[in-house]
Amino acid sequence: MLRFRNLASGSTGNATIVEGRSGTQVQRLLVDCGLGIRQLEWRLGAAGIALQQIDALFITHEHSDHIGCSLKLALRHRIPVWMSHGTHAALGAPDFDGLLRVARDGEPIDLGAFQALPFTVPHDAREPLHLRCSDGATHIGLLTDLGHASDHVLTHLQGCHALLLESNHDPDLLQASTYPAFLKRRISGRLGHLPNSIAADILQAVRHAGLRRVVAAHLSAQNNRPELAQAALAQALGCDASDIDVAHPREGTDWITAG
Repeated sequence: MLRFRNLASGSTGNATIVEGRSGTQVQRLLVDCGLGIRQLEWRLGAAGIALQQIDALFITHEHSDHIGCSLKLALRHRIPVWMSHGTHAALGAPDFDGLLRVARDGEPIDLGAFQALPFTVPHDAREPLHLRCSDGATHIGLLTDLGHASDHVLTHLQGCHALLLESNHDPDLLQASTYPAFLKRRISGRLGHLPNSIAADILQAVRHAGLRRVVAAHLSAQNNRPELAQAALAQALGCDASDIDVAHPREGTDWITAG
């Protein structure tokens, strides 16, 4: 069985736990760690998981809302940390005391009960990677920071049974906001963040009968509203807006099982 739970999503911090079970074997991967150690411990506790039960940590890219307490967590609990060479370099090549594992586009990470497949995404970071997780029967796509839908991204989302998908902003709200012009350009650019409409286009391109759960993620608190993201994604899938889950910055989501 493969399931995931978002713990936090947005510019104030990002973290998602993926859990795979095969017989008596259980593995847990923490994807991003953009929270303080106490907040992370509290949110994991609400999911029934202790810090020492995390088997591996995957960092998608070097932006602060994805890094948080990752170094402290890894060193304190001796947790292997996967990230790209570019992400490690962009962070200043910190010493993980032998715990660093280099992640590469297209090279699966075997976690025992499931595999995580990194793939590159178009985002304004050194070498960003996002993930497709699979236990052989169930496939989950985790995609939270990108500016547009490349063919490479769409290929890796094909056949997923659940998606955590960035739906960052409404273009009209962004342009009407008090953000400075350079920040509006960065967010709306091809290496920035997905608007609701492009997130919907991605869903339209990868939808299939087995896609059971979709979570709108990384919503801007200033430039989006949950109902706008839900409406756009629901239209792409031909379902009710209430069928689209939302990853809230502070609450995240409940456990989501795709199988």
